[in-house]
Amino acid sequence: MADLIPRKLSPGDTIGVVAPSNPVLPDQENKLQSGLDVLTNLGFKIKLGTNLRSNTLGYAAAPEEKAEDINLMFTDPKVKAIICAQGGDTANAALSLIDWENIRQNPKVFLGLSDITVLLNAIYRQTGLVTFHGNDILWGFGNNLDTYEHKEFMRTLVTGLIGPIPPNRTRTCVRSGQAGGTLLGGNLRCLLKLAGTPFWPDFSGAILFVEAYEISPQACYTAFHQLDQIGVFDQVSGAVVGYIYSMQHRNMPRPHMEDILLEVTEEKGFPILKMNEFGHNCPNTVLPVGGEVFLNADQGSLTVTAPCVR
Repeated sequence: MADLIPRKLSPGDTIGVVAPSNPVLPDQENKLQSGLDVLTNLGFKIKLGTNLRSNTLGYAAAPEEKAEDINLMFTDPKVKAIICAQGGDTANAALSLIDWENIRQNPKVFLGLSDITVLLNAIYRQTGLVTFHGNDILWGFGNNLDTYEHKEFMRTLVTGLIGPIPPNRTRTCVRSGQAGGTLLGGNLRCLLKLAGTPFWPDFSGAILFVEAYEISPQACYTAFHQLDQIGVFDQVSGAVVGYIYSMQHRNMPRPHMEDILLEVTEEKGFPILKMNEFGHNCPNTVLPVGGEVFLNADQGSLTVTAPCVR
């Protein structure tokens, strides 16, 4: 169970925006502004990270720049939440430079997805703070946020409601069963960047959730065998597969990710649910990493069972 939950948001609060993975490039300024406009129209103020656009390495900001922005946003008493600009590939470079005690002393909403999976799970692992898998600024808020996403952001982070994650698309029971546990995971490829590091979360009794952007059946098979070999599938009590862009958008022939997970974990027996409310290029709910949930694969439901904001 989570040690720390952040305060919920209220209109008038300041939201900090950081880019701990890919920087905001010149040709992304319009998308950045579109995302910021959505938040300001909801009544929030914005503070941009000093290094939001830094491209010191030619492909990313330096690790020190990434960590500096994260550390300063958690320190600033005016900033009530932190939302990442976008994902990418290099967020793990900053992990050894983050001030974990600072985060413990100043718990705040921290939101993102894709490569931000690295930070969502590492922050929870190091501090006990519940973090949130959900829309980033450029590709979520800045990309024609739909009614479902707006409602989910407000329901989870402003109103602070718990209960079943509302369905938005078809769900499928992949393997029958029910289980409760701590929700951990995110982007499959990015999650595995933490394997073998001090930032790898404890999956004992957890509900694993996974999604991917561009992934092949072979890559799914490889990743799931890696998770099996490091003991994750002997620890988790259930799993949820999200929207897999490369497989579903392009109507790739099966097997899809959920089919491969079912095969690799054939001897494990834990329930598996396929749902499409989180992932890349789809309407996203807000999922609490480190939050307590109950999975009922037979009924197609994932329910948040404990408060994630206060």
